[in-house]
Amino acid sequence: MTPFRLIISLLFIVSSIAAAQARTVWVDDKLYLPVRSGAGTQYRIIENALPSGTPLEILEAGDSFTRVRTPKGTEGWVASQYLSNTPIAADRLQAANRELEQTKTELTQVKEQLAQVTQERNALESAESNLSNRSQELQEELQRIKSIAADSINLDRRNRELNAENQKLRNDLEVLTAENERLEASKESDFMLLGAGLVFGGVLLALIIPMLKPTRKTDNWA
Repeated sequence: MTPFRLIISLLFIVSSIAAAQARTVWVDDKLYLPVRSGAGTQYRIIENALPSGTPLEILEAGDSFTRVRTPKGTEGWVASQYLSNTPIAADRLQAANRELEQTKTELTQVKEQLAQVTQERNALESAESNLSNRSQELQEELQRIKSIAADSINLDRRNRELNAENQKLRNDLEVLTAENERLEASKESDFMLLGAGLVFGGVLLALIIPMLKPTRKTDNWA
């Protein structure tokens, strides 16, 4: 193995160990926990007592004392018996309360969304009902138009039939008028002939009647 690869492997192992050790713990249910410069109560306090619930990063774990890093960045030793792997009850309660508030907020939002969706659904149902009614009205209007169109077609056909009958009657009237005029002319001609015959008969009688009168005999004794 080359020196470079050996160095890389060592760095990887060290970083893995550091990552394994660098976990977070919390100050247990104790009012204050001092941070000392060494692993024992005889060492001086380098950071005043930490309040309960303070998160600490473990740098080196021990039985009685643990080397940690505080949120301020101070590295020191604290008593291991006052450390907890989980947040304290108060913090957990606060977290639970925050989650509860968040859940309430989300529930409120969901209720508002549900109300909005319900309102939109009601609006859609109302619009659908209006469209259905409008469709029914249009169907009725279409039926009425079809009926009017059918009546118009029937009226047009009847009108054409009446026009044809009227034209036939006009033709018949013209024929009758011509026949009447012919009859009138024939009647006048007959009257003229009759008048001429009467006149001729009268003249003829006037000529014949004198001839039919007996002639008187001349008186021989005159």
